[in-house]
Amino acid sequence: MHDNLNPGSPRDGRDGHKGSAPKNQRDHEVRPVVEREVPLGQQADRVLASTVHAWLDGELPEAAVRKGETARDVEFWRGVNDQMERARRLRTPEHVEAQIMAALPHHAPAVITPWWSREFVITPMTAVSVAAALITLTILATVAFIAS
Repeated sequence: MHDNLNPGSPRDGRDGHKGSAPKNQRDHEVRPVVEREVPLGQQADRVLASTVHAWLDGELPEAAVRKGETARDVEFWRGVNDQMERARRLRTPEHVEAQIMAALPHHAPAVITPWWSREFVITPMTAVSVAAALITLTILATVAFIAS
């Protein structure tokens, strides 16, 4: 396996930079992890207006909602709708569809062995439960036989 997948990179040490660290020293240097999460801040407290809900449900026309503070929400949901329409129109390429269809089995899967021929597994808890039930039935049968 290759340790350095970018041999011409500036961190290689062969690029003519005199100040670069030797390779064995760079391998052991600890680099800080960069936090890439973006805090949402006040977005979590934001509530979608009831008029926008009504527009999304088809109860109001877009013109009635596209004013004031709700214009930003309308633009967002309009963009989501446009993206979904583009995704619905996408077609799977024919070669991919052919590969998928070729990978599907031609017949419904069948059970290889009937249920009475398959392996029968008993867990310790099942064995103890069956033994206790047999002992109880034996005691009950004995008591019933002696009583009559």
